[in-house]
Amino acid sequence: MNFRGLLFDLDGTLIDSRADLVTSVNLMLDELGYVPLPATQIITFVGEGMRLLIERALRASLSIEPEESQILRALEVYRGKYREHLLDQTQAYPEVNETLEALSHFPKAVVTNKPHEFTITILEALDLHHHFVAVIGGDSLPERKPAAAPLLEAARLCQVAPGECLMIGDTKVDIQAGKAAGLKTCGFVGGFRGIRELTEANADFLIEHFGELRNLLKEA
Repeated sequence: MNFRGLLFDLDGTLIDSRADLVTSVNLMLDELGYVPLPATQIITFVGEGMRLLIERALRASLSIEPEESQILRALEVYRGKYREHLLDQTQAYPEVNETLEALSHFPKAVVTNKPHEFTITILEALDLHHHFVAVIGGDSLPERKPAAAPLLEAARLCQVAPGECLMIGDTKVDIQAGKAAGLKTCGFVGGFRGIRELTEANADFLIEHFGELRNLLKEA
């Protein structure tokens, strides 16, 4: 099929932000007097928004269900830590800039569950922001991925019918959102989750390296 618009996840798709996410979560846990967590465990908590990331980190660190007051305090501390450290090591994946430039004829949007404030800061710092018609964060709308609404809004802002858009992401949440919105989906195997999760989520296409997107769009 001929795609006319491209929607992208952020963390694990356009950028490798693992180190800074891990640092910020563990700094938050340390400040609150809780047990730090392994990097590999923290990364499994990423992808469904900041609150769920913090809830899961607290649950794992405390080995009990966190109270609402603990969650709210941890969110406040985490926001401060991440605001301070979100660009320490975060960088675009290889071939991202060149590929987005080569696909400049497609209207493109970022659809992420990361808060909009942090998303814009990172995109601008990494000189990626100019590639996108729209940026939808996890707090931009009442619903976030895997709901269809953020993708439908992104497609509208790109002035492309949802069925003519391709959603590119690295987690099942991206694939589920794409399917809910009536989009074809492309799983980025080189991201946070790997091929198994994307295959089980029934992504329509898979790419191992970001640059493969150019060939995929020629063939699609």
